[in-house]
Amino acid sequence: MVYFLIMPQKTTQIDSKYAQQHRRWILIDAKDAVLGRLATKAANLLRGKTKRYFTPSVDCGDFVVVTNAAKIKVTGNKEEQKFYFSHSGYPRGAKVTPFRNQMEKDPRKVIMLAVKRMLPETLLRQHQMRRLKVYPGEAHPHSAQKVEALSV
Repeated sequence: MVYFLIMPQKTTQIDSKYAQQHRRWILIDAKDAVLGRLATKAANLLRGKTKRYFTPSVDCGDFVVVTNAAKIKVTGNKEEQKFYFSHSGYPRGAKVTPFRNQMEKDPRKVIMLAVKRMLPETLLRQHQMRRLKVYPGEAHPHSAQKVEALSV
């Protein structure tokens, strides 16, 4: 008697080369946009969750260009209550930066950290973050890539 082992069919998985060839460039204008909603939209685009062939283990996301980072808005009292924490690793090496000071110093870092913390902590996160381009003003050097505008 011969027994056949019937294996269940696998779901269709996308090849990473196909995903790399079909990347888009998407422009998000951050003027008067809420920080959390903008970061959620950018994180979903970087992961590729808007595509029909999304697979969590394949880097199939798009390039995201964010302009007007200096004109971002936050809700509630976050301008006074939100802080950014970093530590050098040495004793008494803690540094706490208020949201307002960070916006004056480098508004790009606020959006970069918000998007980074919305991405899963896997090895793909650093590759996805490389595709995020943030600029404090209106101008960006990516006009040759046929950037598509997206409203938030």
